[in-house]
Amino acid sequence: MKNFLKVVGMYVAMCVPAMVSAQDKVEAYVSADLVSNYIWRGQDLGAAAVQPTLGVAWKGFKLEAWGNYGITDPDDTKELDLTLGYQTGGFKVSVVDYYYQGDDVAPRSEKFFNYKAHETAHEFEASVGYDFNVAAVSWSTIFAGNDGVNRSGKRAYSSYLEASAPFRLGGLDWNATVGAVPYATDYYEEPIRHFAVINVALRAEKEIKITPTFSLPLFASLTANPHTEKVYMTFGLTLR
Repeated sequence: MKNFLKVVGMYVAMCVPAMVSAQDKVEAYVSADLVSNYIWRGQDLGAAAVQPTLGVAWKGFKLEAWGNYGITDPDDTKELDLTLGYQTGGFKVSVVDYYYQGDDVAPRSEKFFNYKAHETAHEFEASVGYDFNVAAVSWSTIFAGNDGVNRSGKRAYSSYLEASAPFRLGGLDWNATVGAVPYATDYYEEPIRHFAVINVALRAEKEIKITPTFSLPLFASLTANPHTEKVYMTFGLTLR
């Protein structure tokens, strides 16, 4: 019995460091989406663009940089988003720094390190959500930076509530999304005076096999904004 316990102890001693090492491993990732147009939360933010992503993940934490740069229209707003997030199980929390350059931010300063109120081109948003596998819900609020105002002319703390559900149909992976603004703000494309649904979207994805070791993920989405009464169709592909 003693010899058996000794062998078990030696086995555990060898395995535990390997398990800890695997848990401590930092994972890095890079990818880029090529899209026909840039649609975000039911808003049209630009024409065809490349959207690169660079990030690192460790023990549930994520630090990510995401950008949008117009291909066909050089006057499209350039965007750089920095995200710090944490996920455990289905629970997710994050803080995003949205930074913009272009005509849409004038007369605000485009200097990246200018964070002064009423001058900065940054917007800081906190999000919390939960993924139940069959559906996911999230709430996001802009708490600092270039926010909109409410009907009283005060900072709106513009918020966005979203629910989405993935499913598989006809050999494609689908995702249905509904997003709404819960109260008044002029942050979005058209001023919102009360609760308004601004994003109803259906997205489908499929991987096209090019070679035995390389496939190309393609996606298409149909987005409607009931508030502005506009509809958009987007096509894209992902390189990673």
